[in-house]
This record gives sequence, structure tokens and C-alpha cells, in this order.
Amino acid sequence: MRRGGARIPNLGGARALVLHRPHATVTAILRQLSAIGLEAAQCWPVLPPEALAADFVFFDADLGFDEQFPWPPGEAPMPLVALIGSEAPGRIEWALSQKADAHLPKPVGNSGIYSALLIARQGFEARRSLADEIRSLRERVAERQTIVKAVAALGGAGLDEERGFAQLRALATGWQVTIEEAARRVVAMKAGKDDDDRSNRA
Repeated sequence: MRRGGARIPNLGGARALVLHRPHATVTAILRQLSAIGLEAAQCWPVLPPEALAADFVFFDADLGFDEQFPWPPGEAPMPLVALIGSEAPGRIEWALSQKADAHLPKPVGNSGIYSALLIARQGFEARRSLADEIRSLRERVAERQTIVKAVAALGGAGLDEERGFAQLRALATGWQVTIEEAARRVVAMKAGKDDDDRSNRA
């Protein structure tokens, strides 16, 4: 009985692209991908537009360059597997800048592709989950800052926070929106009023 592990996903029907010049390495990868049940194709020197719909991309870390990818470095929308033959620091550094989720040493033999796919998918999903969490936290911090600004604006010259928050809550109820949305409206209105005041003084 398996305990504590993640469920092994079914990769059959997934699509993979191998960004590598024609080579025995590519032949070995395509053969293994087909045996696993993936649809796979080789391309070089750049990824085609349909790469954005691929489930996995294997890329040559030895001869690769940023312009091969239709996305900014490190922002691939799918798991990446780096194919590494050279141990030159510059090549390793470039592969890391692409945020590859797994790697395979070259030459690729008759095994290793399946585990690379699983590791890449898990790494990609963990990285994406972390990015979503960070984005959510930043949004929450920004919303709180907006509420503080709105409360300060409504609190008047005496900066009565209790009164300001009560007014904000009343506005949200009257507008039938959330506190956060009401705060955004108050801050926007205050910014517009400040702009008008500056224009009148000019």
C-alpha cells in the first residue's frame, strides 16, 4: 500500500515538443515519449506558435538561446526539461535562467524520460502554486493599504480612524459592494479631487 506520495498522473495523450537539432538524442527521446503515450515532435531552431499549447517542452541547454522561446526567460507556461551535455558554467547558468523543472544528461539512453516528465510536472505545479500564493498575498496587502488610505480620507483632518471606517462601511453598504471596492472608489475620488484642486491653484 502506497503512503504519503502524490498520485502518479496519467501522461497519455499529453503533447511534448523537443527543441533540439536533429540528433540521436532526439530520436531516443521521441521513442520514449511515444512509448509512454505522448504525442511528440522535434523542432529547431525555434519553437513554433503552437508550442504555447504543449504540455511539456524539452530544450537543448548546450546550444539554446532566449529568442528560441515565445515567452520571457523563466516564464514558460508549461513544464520544461533541460537537455544538458555541457558542464560549462555559462550554459548551466542559462539553463537555470529558463527555470527548467527537470533535466536530463546527454546522451539520453533508453530510460529516464518518464521520471523527468513526472519531476518536471510536479516542480512546475509547485512553482505555479507558489507564484499564485505570492500574487494573492500582494493583492491582499494592496487592498489593506487601500482601505487604510480610504479610512484616512474619510476620517477628516483629525484622522478619526473609527469614524472613517464607519463611513467606509456605510458607503459599502449603500453602494452594495465590498469594503475593498468601496475603499478603491473613495481613494479614486480623493485622487480626482486632489487633481482638481491642483488644477484650480495653477
